Amino acid sequence: MEKKAQIKKQLEKKLFDANAFWSYNKDSCKNLSDWDLIKFVLINLDIEDINHLFEIYPKSKIKEVWLKELVPQGDFLKSMNICFAIIYFDIKKPLQYLRSMETRHFNKIANYG
Repeated sequence: MEKKAQIKKQLEKKLFDANAFWSYNKDSCKNLSDWDLIKFVLINLDIEDINHLFEIYPKSKIKEVWLKELVPQGDFLKSMNICFAIIYFDIKKPLQYLRSMETRHFNKIANYG
């Protein structure tokens, strides 16, 4: 089994063990898309597991998922997003950056709604 597939399987197992899919139909959570795997790992697993994401996906892909899925959740994931901004994405002023990204997200929604 190739390394990427092995890491994905390991992360999926950890997500199931952490009961990350408690509100989902279990069958729909098998064979997660790359997008969903990244999202659920960022939200539910620890730093060591998140580091494995960077072994199998480009930083730009992980950042895209983070910006579109986690950052818009605002205060709910604020501390986590600050850590991600500093540790993984080298953002110098994380609070200012996160507010800016949240505003951009909601402006997009308002313009299409």
